[in-house]
Amino acid sequence: MAGRGGKSLFSLSTLLASFFGAVMIAAAFAYFNYKFSEYKFIDFKEWIFYEKSDIFIPKDEKYIVVFYSSKESGTMQQLADIELPFPLLAIDYYNEVRENSQNTTFLRSGTKNSLSFIQRFNIYESPSIFFIKKSKETLYKQDSMIHKLDNLQELSSKINNL
Repeated sequence: MAGRGGKSLFSLSTLLASFFGAVMIAAAFAYFNYKFSEYKFIDFKEWIFYEKSDIFIPKDEKYIVVFYSSKESGTMQQLADIELPFPLLAIDYYNEVRENSQNTTFLRSGTKNSLSFIQRFNIYESPSIFFIKKSKETLYKQDSMIHKLDNLQELSSKINNL
């Protein structure tokens, strides 16, 4: 009987150890998945955006990214005229071509690239803004949460509060 009790205890401890080991692995996986999905990367070498007909090559250390719809009246002009502390990358949902202004670079892209961008950054509403910061040559890391704007008039005040 003593042998049976030992065997039973051994099986129970093995079972508990396996259970707690699985829980710890699942918790570690969930934590790292959360941490690395919190802020995402964009590599402009892999994700091609265009300024008019030229491929966009980032030069600045930090950008404000605005995802917007050119179908909303006056949006493109508001984005062209705005002055912010960092250069603005304006990515249009409808890929309209627009001349860049002093502070704003208007970007467009193919449908597959646009959809991948929307999925990568979980953008569900327009206009939405976030910061990106240079990590390596053409690799940029998301540097803020994504913020939904009710309208572009609140862009300057929203940026100053971030």
